[in-house]
Amino acid sequence: MALRREAFLGHVQGRGKYDSPHEADRAARVVLALLGAHLVGEVRAQLAARLPDEFALILLNPLQSAEPLPPERFVRATAAWIEGATEQTATWDVSAVLSTVADTAGDDLLGQILLQLPEGYDLLFGRPQTT
Repeated sequence: MALRREAFLGHVQGRGKYDSPHEADRAARVVLALLGAHLVGEVRAQLAARLPDEFALILLNPLQSAEPLPPERFVRATAAWIEGATEQTATWDVSAVLSTVADTAGDDLLGQILLQLPEGYDLLFGRPQTT
């Protein structure tokens, strides 16, 4: 079952230590738009089904990416889309949103998501994988 928007943003806001739901919303929109460009098919559809409607639409209509970005470039791209962001603040934004996404997705779906992403995203999701 999909999380309600307020609940999802509440988790992001808490993890990102944002002053307002508006800041959490901005981070969630940018990170999910970038993430959506990296996921395809059933995995993207399953994740969208677990997100609040508004964020599911963002995931399903992503910013275009010519290639899957390695984690460092994903963070840099996030910084470029958030006004006034630095790589440090963008790392915080990405982590706050993706760790919430990881909880929302559950372990099985997260495993499928990580298979579609370049190496190193497990850390951005806050779920380091043992190799």
